[in-house]
Amino acid sequence: MLFAFTDEEEMIRDAAQRLAAERLAPVADALDRGEGRAELLANLRALAENGFMAINVRPDYGGTGAGTVAFALAIEALGYACAATTVGVSVTNMVGEVIQAVGSEEQKRRYLPRLADGSYPAGAFCLTESGAGSDPAGMRTRARRDGDAYVLDGEKIYISSAEYAGVFVVWAVTDPERPKGKGVSCFLVEAGTPGLVIGKAERKTGQHGSSTNTVSFEGCRVPASALMGRENDGFRIAVAELAGGRIGVAALSLGIARAAMDAAKAHVRDRRQFGQAIAEFQGVQWMIADRETDIEASRLLILNAAAKKDRGEPFAKEASMAKLFASEAAHRATDTAVQLHGGAGYIRDYPVERLARDARITRIYEGTSEIQRLIIARETLRNL
Repeated sequence: MLFAFTDEEEMIRDAAQRLAAERLAPVADALDRGEGRAELLANLRALAENGFMAINVRPDYGGTGAGTVAFALAIEALGYACAATTVGVSVTNMVGEVIQAVGSEEQKRRYLPRLADGSYPAGAFCLTESGAGSDPAGMRTRARRDGDAYVLDGEKIYISSAEYAGVFVVWAVTDPERPKGKGVSCFLVEAGTPGLVIGKAERKTGQHGSSTNTVSFEGCRVPASALMGRENDGFRIAVAELAGGRIGVAALSLGIARAAMDAAKAHVRDRRQFGQAIAEFQGVQWMIADRETDIEASRLLILNAAAKKDRGEPFAKEASMAKLFASEAAHRATDTAVQLHGGAGYIRDYPVERLARDARITRIYEGTSEIQRLIIARETLRNL
């Protein structure tokens, strides 16, 4: 192993594994059936109480301050047990990082402790629109200055944790006359603000326990102090924070892949055909070997990106590499696990069926695989 973890990183990893086994895994199937919202919220509170909702936030704002490597280790461990819970943890950490990076001192003091201690069950990241997915600079949500306030109008889609988020980080166009992406600003909008409307939950393929909703702004009035950073500088903020979020998705993907392959390995040892365990067939062994290689490669890519971020080095290319490879590897791992289970893998009584559905979105959110390839190529060619 090329990485030696600090005592704190190992402690966070071990605590995440314990909470995942004791609290997340027992309710994962119920969440997948659309049940257990109370348990989900209780688990998010327990995760907050143990420091997992603000891992990169400084201790003076209520966070753990443990860094991105610790964050990646925690998300992998939690994702092994329940992807639906873990995506909320990952996004909330990203929201906290945005506020810490560009928020005013007043904003940091107001919002970060509430995210860290679970007063807010989660945070929400409102960037995607129906006409602005892979091209977020094309957003149409507007924020109009009106005296000592801004008035937001528009609609964001596919927003994770929207139903129970306490604060929303929202991007909106403040100067439509500027070139595309140059007139975008970033705002903090609290849950319950008049004009903030949470739409119905989407019916998704997987990660059912995590709410995913349309969020509308209908004359939503927020004080001028809700602006984060400088006016018209919001798109730069979004691009920077998405890179960090991709490490979270990569780590979640790794957790799903490991869970799928652990289930598959147990099954092929127990399942007998033609007078022997199917693990003894060379074709099965090759499938296991390929997926184990994927898992180790994913882990190293993730830790490399996380370590570069912690050192303050450029990490956008490495984050995209980790996200691309780990999400694609999770798809291969869950597909292999279903195949090795045979007909049982297609039955909901077996966890690999859920894992296969949960893995599918990892190649889409926080930037599709195709966008990751564009980023990797762009960053590589830039240095020639």
